[in-house]
Amino acid sequence: MVELGVNIDHVATLRQARRTYEPDPVWAAVEAELGGADGITVHLREDRRHISDRDVQVLRQTVQCKLNLEMSLVPEIVDIAERFVPAQATIVPERRQEVTTEGGLDLLREPERVRNAVKRMKAAGVVVSAFIDPEEAQVEAAHLQGFDAVELHTGEYANGTGAAAIDRQLSRLVRAGQWARERGLRLHAGHGLNYRNIGPVAAIAEMAEVNIGHAIVSRAVFVGLREAVREMKAAMNAPVRGA
Repeated sequence: MVELGVNIDHVATLRQARRTYEPDPVWAAVEAELGGADGITVHLREDRRHISDRDVQVLRQTVQCKLNLEMSLVPEIVDIAERFVPAQATIVPERRQEVTTEGGLDLLREPERVRNAVKRMKAAGVVVSAFIDPEEAQVEAAHLQGFDAVELHTGEYANGTGAAAIDRQLSRLVRAGQWARERGLRLHAGHGLNYRNIGPVAAIAEMAEVNIGHAIVSRAVFVGLREAVREMKAAMNAPVRGA
């Protein structure tokens, strides 16, 4: 069964719109867990645009399922992750100007820096995943740098228009999944996934985890977060036509 990590960043985004105390992402984590979330995902950005250090600390103390901390390689953030010790850390690229993460981390650019951060996280007992584009060179680099898992960037699949383009991007994800399995890496996926496109990704052989935030929080505006998570779990487990 594929696990669902619910990203609650945008609950914090709504809070920060008024710079007040509500809605509290800690409350959101409770609702998501009650809806069946297998994990809670938050991205502690360098500019703290939504999730704060306090959020990570309280979530670490209260989340009963897996807490997955998305993080860059900025030394301050690595120090915080080492101190709070989430169940899982997902290393992601980060630019201050971006609205959301725009692509996978290039593991070939600063391999020693990446390797050192991975070593620190693993020494603290944290499972470490790399958020990468579905390319064999990146999967191989993740293997050599000591990652436990790779999270395939699904943005191009999610943004594809037309059946042929979507099928082409899905094939890339399937191939990358094969490369990950051959190297003994746990397989995750995320970015842009929603209730309409999750089925084929969740059906990829040995897919272990998907992380979804915006679609679930958007749906929650109308049905509540608990129900939105339940609906996503149902969409993940629905039979895929043609599979």
